[in-house]
Amino acid sequence: MIKYNLKCSNNHEFESWFSNSEEFDKLDKKKLLECIYCSSKKIKKSIMAPMVSGSKIKEDGVSFTNKKLLSQKNDLLKIRNYIENNFEFVGDKLSKKVREVYYDKQTKKSFYGTATSEEREELAEEGIDLLTVPWVSKDN
Repeated sequence: MIKYNLKCSNNHEFESWFSNSEEFDKLDKKKLLECIYCSSKKIKKSIMAPMVSGSKIKEDGVSFTNKKLLSQKNDLLKIRNYIENNFEFVGDKLSKKVREVYYDKQTKKSFYGTATSEEREELAEEGIDLLTVPWVSKDN
């Protein structure tokens, strides 16, 4: 796993994890990356400093990292709770439901569920943007 600092065309900065360095390029090429603040699809990697720990700072670094991860997890849990309380879960029927709402233009329903990468690409080609939210387990 590798973490990149990212910046959109509107200068919003955020971080994201990727399975390897090629994964960012692959997702960016397919326009599957978007700014978490403004949904811009023009995302660039910005300069990042790797975290290097020595024997003296290892314990403090781990403690700091654990606190930061816990904070980020809590933020993602808040987002998950909001989505679950305000959106209708449609499971793997997400692409079908989103199309219905998009082409109806009068319905203002909000859904959440799952879509394959192929479905996401097809929706993007139709001009329908989806937002991906990391789904953090409530149990861990």
